Amino acid sequence: MNRLVMIAILALSAIGVAAQTGHKAPDNQYKANMESNTIKIAIEGGRTFTATLVDNSSTQALRELLAKGSITVEMEDYANMEKVGSLGVRLPRNDKQTTTGPGDIILYQGHNLVIYYETNSWSFTRLGKINNASQADLKAALGRGDVTVTLPLE
Repeated sequence: MNRLVMIAILALSAIGVAAQTGHKAPDNQYKANMESNTIKIAIEGGRTFTATLVDNSSTQALRELLAKGSITVEMEDYANMEKVGSLGVRLPRNDKQTTTGPGDIILYQGHNLVIYYETNSWSFTRLGKINNASQADLKAALGRGDVTVTLPLE
């Protein structure tokens, strides 16, 4: 078979698969983030962190949500150890007994996003961990009381 014809057939096949599955080609930044498995977390007041996600069906669903646009979560302080707020949607759960630490990002009850700045142990779904942030950094950025956190589409 002619090399040019073979390339054309492969290209058309790829387009057909993308059309059948409803997938569109991601932009370069989105593709880079998904390959590195990282997301941004922008905290009200100007502090932005990078977090590395674990590999499970919960984070896959979260990444699919982020592909559609940024997610903003109104978070409340709970028990002086975490910030928690509803995502507004349910994600698949992968709960197992987990001990958290500062910077851990957890899915609780399938719809609550939790950012820990202290430790806790419970049956949670681990989503990831904020990179290179100390407990003091997290407490300073998250502040006291309620805070707005955005997972920007970048």
